[in-house]
Amino acid sequence: MGDEEKRNRAITARRQHLKSVMLQIAATELEKDRSRRESEKQNYLSEHCPPLHLPGSMSEVQELCKQLHAKIDAAEEEKYDMEVRVQKSTKELEDMNQKLFDLRGKFKRPPLRRVRMSADAMLKALLGSKHKVCMDLRANLKQVKKEDTEKERDLRDVGDWRKNIEEKSGMEGRKKMFETES
Repeated sequence: MGDEEKRNRAITARRQHLKSVMLQIAATELEKDRSRRESEKQNYLSEHCPPLHLPGSMSEVQELCKQLHAKIDAAEEEKYDMEVRVQKSTKELEDMNQKLFDLRGKFKRPPLRRVRMSADAMLKALLGSKHKVCMDLRANLKQVKKEDTEKERDLRDVGDWRKNIEEKSGMEGRKKMFETES
């Protein structure tokens, strides 16, 4: 047991060491990723957004505002055009999906609820209120009376079965059987 405990402790220590090394590597990778993103952001801003020079005279400020408004208008037009394209493509997608469902024959059916109705209520709903149909099946059943047959009477009148067996045993009993049958 002593060797096995030492071995388990060594395995646990190794796992802990590997886990800490992996966390250190992940932390350095995250830091590198952050610095890379920051440098990309600075490069993009320096390329696309020139530094702002505020002019001193009023006419230069007005000219700058006109240029900015022209750029805003161009950006708004692009935005509108993109939105129209997106709406058009979504409409086309919906139409195509509808055609697909039509071709497959799979329409979305609403979930049906189970409704408890008697047979009379169903017929009344189907045929209307002017038709009066009664579906009381128990009332329509015929009563069948049992007919007393000779065999049933014989079975009732037999009585003790041991006497019956004793009577039919031997040659005399068989003779009686043949006489009663014919």
